Amino acid sequence: MATTRSFQSMLNEWLNYDLLAEEILKRDYFLNKVEKDQGWKSGPLVIPFQGGYASSIKFGSLTAENDVSQDEYVRGTITTQPEVWGTMLFHHKDLMQHDGKIKETTFLRMLPDQINNFMQGMKNAVSQNIMTGNSVTNLTVNGTVLGVAVVDHIERLTLGQKLQIVSTAPLSANVYVIALDINTNKVTVSAARGGAVLDISLYLVADDAKLVLDDSVANGMTSIRDSLLSAINGGSATLYGVSKLAYPYLQSINLDGAAITASNILEKLFDGFNTVRNKGKGNPSTAIVSWKWMANIMKQVETTKGAFKVNPSDTKASIYGWTEILITGVKGQLTIVSVQEASDDVIMFIDWAALKFHSNGFFTKRTSPDGLQYYEVRQTTGFVYLIDIALMGDFVLNRPSTCGIYHSIP
Repeated sequence: MATTRSFQSMLNEWLNYDLLAEEILKRDYFLNKVEKDQGWKSGPLVIPFQGGYASSIKFGSLTAENDVSQDEYVRGTITTQPEVWGTMLFHHKDLMQHDGKIKETTFLRMLPDQINNFMQGMKNAVSQNIMTGNSVTNLTVNGTVLGVAVVDHIERLTLGQKLQIVSTAPLSANVYVIALDINTNKVTVSAARGGAVLDISLYLVADDAKLVLDDSVANGMTSIRDSLLSAINGGSATLYGVSKLAYPYLQSINLDGAAITASNILEKLFDGFNTVRNKGKGNPSTAIVSWKWMANIMKQVETTKGAFKVNPSDTKASIYGWTEILITGVKGQLTIVSVQEASDDVIMFIDWAALKFHSNGFFTKRTSPDGLQYYEVRQTTGFVYLIDIALMGDFVLNRPSTCGIYHSIP
């Protein structure tokens, strides 16, 4: 049919893989920086590492043959390939002329905005999951019977968004965002799309109540935060199926950030940087901070130029959500990067050689066996076209001990 062929032609020409890849890469700092391996065709992903090294050295005589230390090799595994799906919807009536054919000029005019908004949302979901785990925002005030929650990151939410509200009570429920008050950080939720408010008064700050991405608790990607933090500091107890406590290789350098303040942030950054380089034996060259801490860092740079040297040409800002600043101190150079997805309570020291993203083709459009890249649905209110984009893969921290993290920052 003419309408179907015309729409398919527009998809092939304007919604191709390269365009989607460029959009997501430019808007995400980690996906832009990290090494990518697109050869993971599902199935278990084996992550081998050396847990112990031959260390038998003795002065004055030979080591007894029954007392020789050997190299120890360990097999870590990601058993299931995580998936994240994004879906775009187009109403046929929005794209058609009175003669029933799609008006190409209308489609071309609205498509860039659709892609921009959609890719920003998908980027936020993937980036948030990789950076901080399944949590989108935490409750700072107990929920109410009127479905209102006060949260710490209202900017991460959007109207109509489907999330889950969870707590350690344990409680869990699907919710939809039906109202946002940016100035008071209040979000109102419903149990159904377009439904009435949901009583969430049982979700308490004391129980770590939070809003999480849809089904991300069970099906989310491996997060850098959980990988870096030890279990006692709020991270995962295992990495790729192996206990972190069993091998130093799996232990990132954890630093107590309880004493960090706006006035000593630079000093603490360099102290932490030096400790991670010394203990980890790697090359952590970048500190990832939130916008809150970058603001304090830039203030400190201006007032303590005698202690820290900043080259104006080494400060970079991106319209896509991150700022970089290169600072030279007595302990070497450190690139400080602020990204919107970063949490205020942690600061990460990253060795880029320790990170890799494994996927099956990165971001791809779902294509049917007959070559169509959309799914047509007939409803009583008209036809709609659904387009699905998938990312199948996971983030791997393959050298945990060369990275570090400040935790418990107030």
